[in-house]
Amino acid sequence: MNSWIFLIPIISAFIGWFTNWIAIKMLFHPKEPKKILGITFQGIFPKRQRQFAEKLGILVSTELISFSEIEEKITNPENIKKLLPLVEGRIDDFLRTRLSEAFPIISMFIGETTIGQLKGVFLKELESMFPDLIKSYMKNIESQLDLQKIVTEKVYGFSSDKMEMILNQIMSKEFRFVEVIGGVLGLIIGIFQVILTLIMQ
Repeated sequence: MNSWIFLIPIISAFIGWFTNWIAIKMLFHPKEPKKILGITFQGIFPKRQRQFAEKLGILVSTELISFSEIEEKITNPENIKKLLPLVEGRIDDFLRTRLSEAFPIISMFIGETTIGQLKGVFLKELESMFPDLIKSYMKNIESQLDLQKIVTEKVYGFSSDKMEMILNQIMSKEFRFVEVIGGVLGLIIGIFQVILTLIMQ
C-alpha cells in the first residue's frame, strides 16, 4: 500500500480551502477589467457597483427610512411635551430679559403674574402648533431630499478599496467561515476517497 494515499485528505482540504479563498478574492479582484486568454475578468463588486448602489438606494429610501415614520415619531404628543421645557425656558428668558432690553417701558408693567399668564398662553398655542409645523416641514424636506439618489451616488462614489474594506469589516467572520468550510468539506471528501480506495484494493 502506498503511503501517499494518506496525503489525499490533506491535499483535498487544501484545495477546498484554496478554491473558496480564491472565490472570495474574486468578489473584489481584479478591480479593473483584465483580459486573460480573450476572456475578460473583473471582481463581482467592482463590476456590479453601479447596480449594487442603485439597489441599496432603493432599499434605503423605500424600506429603511420612512419620512412618515419620522414625522409620526416627532409629532407624538409625548415627544412634543419633552420639547416644551426648553421652549418655556426661552420664552421666560424673552419675557424677563430680552423684552425689557428692547422695550424698557413695557417691561415695567409686566410682573410675575403677567409673565406666568403669557408663558401659559404661548406654550398652549405652541403645543397645538408644533404638529402642523413639523408636518409641513417634513413634507418640504421629503420633496427636496431624494434619498435614493443620495445613497446611490454615495455608494457608487466609493473607491473599490473602500468598498472592499467596508464589506470585509461587516463580513470578515462569514468569509473566514466559508474558507474553513471549504477546507473541512475537502478533508471529508479526501477521507472518503481514501476509504473507497482501500475498500477497492
